[in-house]
Amino acid sequence: MHTDNFNYSILGTNAQQRVVFLHGLMAFSANWRKIANRLENQYQCLIYDQRGHGRSFKPDTGYSLDILAEDLNKITAELGWEQFHLVGHSMGASVAMVFAHKFPEKVKTLTLEDMGASILADSYKYYEKMLNLVPTPFATKEAVNNFFENEFLKLFSPSENPRVLVSFLQANIEEKQPGGAYDWRFSKQAIIEIAKQSRQKDRWLEVSSFKMPVLLIRGENSHVFSKEEFHKMQQINPQIIGVEIKEAGHWLHYEKYEEFTEKLLNFLKEN
Repeated sequence: MHTDNFNYSILGTNAQQRVVFLHGLMAFSANWRKIANRLENQYQCLIYDQRGHGRSFKPDTGYSLDILAEDLNKITAELGWEQFHLVGHSMGASVAMVFAHKFPEKVKTLTLEDMGASILADSYKYYEKMLNLVPTPFATKEAVNNFFENEFLKLFSPSENPRVLVSFLQANIEEKQPGGAYDWRFSKQAIIEIAKQSRQKDRWLEVSSFKMPVLLIRGENSHVFSKEEFHKMQQINPQIIGVEIKEAGHWLHYEKYEEFTEKLLNFLKEN
């Protein structure tokens, strides 16, 4: 059974309408739990760790956006979810674009959080450098905290909010077994492979094909998604409604939780 390969949770079992959340690169399903908890009285919500992430399986190969989209198709087919609202952040938004293009009949609405459609062929080097600077595994939790609080920002100059990045990375390091070393929740190899493959091809064909309502949300201070591309996506497809959240970076649903959740809920209710 395909779902056996994935760590997933379903919240809101009595709701008729369904929402699937796709996390971003290096993230995991729990990053969506606070928002899913807000929605669960009205919607049945699926959150899961994508392959290579969290507690889902971590094969040596198979990290293209098409394969990640096929994972979602198989999971929802096994759950009997024929149609749902789809929400994706960052890499998850890229997977959502591919999925909505390949399986449009399954997507009631599409919400894309802070991700564009252009090629960024060398973007993986940023993540590769960042991950290679973190000296995993750590012997203790204290060593983890000391590195990120005192050393990391001396070694690496992030494009995004440093405080948010440090918090995000720390949350992605866990104790592998009681009394054991502390290491990444994700597969480092998988992260670099996804980062390489996900921006080697543009997704303008996918963007132009959407017939379902699309909510495109951008952070005003995003280092990933330019204002020019934000406007271009809306010009290419009139189904796309663009919203920019002020004083936010790339991790909108974390940095501006209330505003993001309000925008999402209003969009879902209208469609």
